[in-house]
Amino acid sequence: MPSSHDNPFKENTPPRIAVIGVGNLLMKDEGIGIHTVKALQEINLPPYVRLVDGGTSPDLIAYTGAVDKLIIIDAARAGGRPGTIYRFRPEDLAAEKGILTSAHELGVVQNLKLMSLLGNEPAETIIIGIEPGKIEAGLELSARLRQQMPQIVKVVLKEIGLS
Repeated sequence: MPSSHDNPFKENTPPRIAVIGVGNLLMKDEGIGIHTVKALQEINLPPYVRLVDGGTSPDLIAYTGAVDKLIIIDAARAGGRPGTIYRFRPEDLAAEKGILTSAHELGVVQNLKLMSLLGNEPAETIIIGIEPGKIEAGLELSARLRQQMPQIVKVVLKEIGLS
């Protein structure tokens, strides 16, 4: 009986990709992940790419085994200039490394650890972090992050494999 691993077409099938924007739209730059997903919705992406508004409590477990690559976009304080774009992997989120501080970090880390424990995490998980400038009440991104949005979108498209 053939298994799914015996599928000769699997090698030619594009990877299933989920791009999850995390953040709080009510707190200016804290919502950068969701603003980025909204910008990506304006682009004609291939059908194997799924865009998700993860809000402040992303349910990454829903994508366990459902995608080959998971791209998470979130505000990340790492000491750089506002608008700085960081790329890292889940192992970089270890609290002792101090690479990322985010209101959502704990939820993201817990979800990723649970996926790993289940042994059903995507083949690749990438976190795109953007250094916030203003985290205060407001629906708009800061001028610096609005200016940086085309570059953030370009980084995500490259991660998807489209540039």
